[in-house]
Amino acid sequence: MSSNSFDAKSTLNVSGKNYEIFDISKIDGASSLPFSLKILLENLLRTEDGANITAGHIKALAQWDPASEPDTEIQFTPARVVMQDFTGVPCIVDLATMREAIVSLGGDASKVNPLAPAELVIDHSVIADVFGTKDAFEKNTDIEYERNRERYRFLRWGQGAFDEFKVVPPGTGIVHQVNIEYLARVVMTRNVNGVLRAYPDTVVGTDSHTTMVNGLGVLGWGVGGIEAEAALLGQPVSMLIPRVVGFKLSGALPLGTTATDLALTITEILRKHGVVGKFVEFYGPGVVSVPMANRTTIGNMSPEYGSTCAIFPIDEETLRYLTLTGRSAEQVELVERYAKLQGLWHNPEVSPRFSENIELDLSMVVPSIAGPKRPQDRISLIDSKSAFENILPTYFGDKTNKNPIDIKVKEKSTTIKNGDVVIASITSCTNTSNPSVMIGAALLAKKAVEKGLSSKPWVKTTLAPGSKVVTDYYDRAGLTPYMEKLGFNLVGYGCVTCIGNSGPLPIEISKAVNDHDLAVSAVLSGNRNFEGRISPDVKMNYLASPPLVVAYALAGTMDHDFIKDSLGNDTDGEPVYLADIWPSPEEIQSVIDSSISSEMFSKDYASVFEGDHRWKSLDTPTGNIFEWDPKSTYVRKPPYFDSMPPQPTPVTNISGARVLAILGDSVTTDHISPAGNIRGDSPAGKYLEANGVDRKDFNSYGSRRGNHEVMIRGTFANIRLKNLLLDGVEGGFTRNFLKNGEQSTIYDASIDYQNAGTALVILAGKEYGSGSSRDWAAKGTALLGVRAVIAESFERIHRSNLIGMGVLPLQFIDGQNAASLGLRGDEVFELTGITELNSGITPKEITVKAGDKTFSARLRIDTPGEADYYRHGGIMQYVLRSLLA
Repeated sequence: MSSNSFDAKSTLNVSGKNYEIFDISKIDGASSLPFSLKILLENLLRTEDGANITAGHIKALAQWDPASEPDTEIQFTPARVVMQDFTGVPCIVDLATMREAIVSLGGDASKVNPLAPAELVIDHSVIADVFGTKDAFEKNTDIEYERNRERYRFLRWGQGAFDEFKVVPPGTGIVHQVNIEYLARVVMTRNVNGVLRAYPDTVVGTDSHTTMVNGLGVLGWGVGGIEAEAALLGQPVSMLIPRVVGFKLSGALPLGTTATDLALTITEILRKHGVVGKFVEFYGPGVVSVPMANRTTIGNMSPEYGSTCAIFPIDEETLRYLTLTGRSAEQVELVERYAKLQGLWHNPEVSPRFSENIELDLSMVVPSIAGPKRPQDRISLIDSKSAFENILPTYFGDKTNKNPIDIKVKEKSTTIKNGDVVIASITSCTNTSNPSVMIGAALLAKKAVEKGLSSKPWVKTTLAPGSKVVTDYYDRAGLTPYMEKLGFNLVGYGCVTCIGNSGPLPIEISKAVNDHDLAVSAVLSGNRNFEGRISPDVKMNYLASPPLVVAYALAGTMDHDFIKDSLGNDTDGEPVYLADIWPSPEEIQSVIDSSISSEMFSKDYASVFEGDHRWKSLDTPTGNIFEWDPKSTYVRKPPYFDSMPPQPTPVTNISGARVLAILGDSVTTDHISPAGNIRGDSPAGKYLEANGVDRKDFNSYGSRRGNHEVMIRGTFANIRLKNLLLDGVEGGFTRNFLKNGEQSTIYDASIDYQNAGTALVILAGKEYGSGSSRDWAAKGTALLGVRAVIAESFERIHRSNLIGMGVLPLQFIDGQNAASLGLRGDEVFELTGITELNSGITPKEITVKAGDKTFSARLRIDTPGEADYYRHGGIMQYVLRSLLA
């Protein structure tokens, strides 16, 4: 209940209906705050309780000094939680486990229940097994249900067992697109103690690309699944008042450029500037010229440049988009009236106070791609051929064949060589919500087909839109046949290639690539292109706009200059260049105007939670407590609460610890967290075989996130991981110092260490844990027996998640690192000073003794809330004890 110290309660009447609101204009300093901090201010004002959230917190935020370093902790209470199935399944598994645990400790199972609206979209499980055929979607969906029946039964149980929890079934859309097209409210309404209240829509999500909704003016970001669980159970997100980077936009995009080009340009700028842990906010006269689809594309890629969020304010474009996507006239009016009253409406002439300022003239953006392994490595399209030629030799090994290899594809002879594009995929949340680039891709396909061009036979072409609306407007515009002619048949509505579900390459191509160690490429319209992510057969991955994905399918190689090199000859034998088939803005807009309507969104989302006949026919358990199947290899009860006492035991120093891995810079959660296909010779594969699962049914790590036994075995098992304890070895291997330093899998070594009672530490470089907000990167680390990670720097979400799992994050200081300190990794480690946390004090530094070397490391427990989580052994244990109390 709000304390209302500032007498801020007021009433807003919209269409004859009264809404209780909390007026931030009552607070001195509010008017000049950035848009994002105004939303946080309202959040504190509304949730003030005199204890966790006080008048002092509200004043501190209103009087925020943009030049200061963050040092004031606040408690942010998100309005709702959104999840995808890879990260959402373990969330619900943990809630189900908490229900059992609270009962065993004498509590009430019904207390473990979402206290905020929670929506889960099943979008990460479809794999492009079948492609290039008209029945690819139906076949892939059938396979998806066959593979994931246990998980889907469990989620259907959760939808019935938990209040305020809804599931969007498979084959519907990608979570972030469903979020912006349907789930997002912009302004929430809720009955509180019999009074209808209106307040800003805010959200945390179990996927880092939750920031896509920032384009709509909705403040939200990705959190780990463990943080999301706490939010579901009414726990606020503990955070420091952030620095806010103002990004001023002016001008307009030039002809021939796309939202993807703009997003890649902004990614490059902000990654170089340094915005990790900061808010980014767009303002200025150029905002008006940025359509909503482009805004959401930019917001989507916030994790790629490292910011917590990347938000646009509310304006006429927001209202236009809400109307287009079928929101009610009453809701649209409420958004406008509320935003203007609260000072959340964009004024291009006003510059709020910001910590830092960046400017971009949109007219300077050029066509671009990014790669071959990081989204911030932007390449101008005119330089793409030369950049590729420079990077290609670095992928050659001793076994690499540098000559074209003869193969047969569909009984036709062809060749494949280094640099060839073997995957061209229009996929992911980033671009498939954007009609301009999606229709641009289809119009380019139409022109190519009319010229007589075809995709190259060695390219696996896939189309995985973010929602059914895309295929609706393709059909209405008559563009579907042209996409299918080039092999871009619908394979599913889901993340697919971007998450690593690209599916197997044709056998002949895969064999040639692996037998001859070819360095081949994938081109996708996504946001992630980290090593080993897209396909185990593909070494180089490039991000590109959907029209360029089609263009690369036509070219068939990265060794292509789109200005000088033709894509082939037309039916008259004349060369065809990209410029000849690139659609004009007028052509694209004409199709948008004639083919997209609000009725399409209303129709497709009318039964969004119902599902098809497959979903409805699932045999679903009932009851408040889930009945675990001991034979299940998908959903198993995790050990987090085993033998947990009602009160926490004191934390201890760490002694006798060994190094599990020494890792370099930019080790991402893709390197740490299990993702992609499960190899038969991996610890996870051996576990599944031992449990009677055929290799063809292994499925992906993501689909098995509800089984901790699989996930532990896949942690640090990425095929591109380089553990510097070993020389020239890639993959999930280490040295086992209990066995004279012999090489072992990381999982097998960890079992030996845990059986011996030996704690483990990890040494790492800069930006440790960058990438997706993957709870299993932290859960797997903890379950492997790792007690501390010492890194040069951390990405925000992973550092927080480590604490949430009871793992200590420590940071080298004074420019030190493992190499400069002469750490070999075979030392025995002692970490002291940790026990100060028992007295309620969070020490600034911890003393580390490694063999004969002693150094200090900064303790990266940044807030009192994080200290509480660590003292309890993790965030879930803290929440469970809070519910008991």
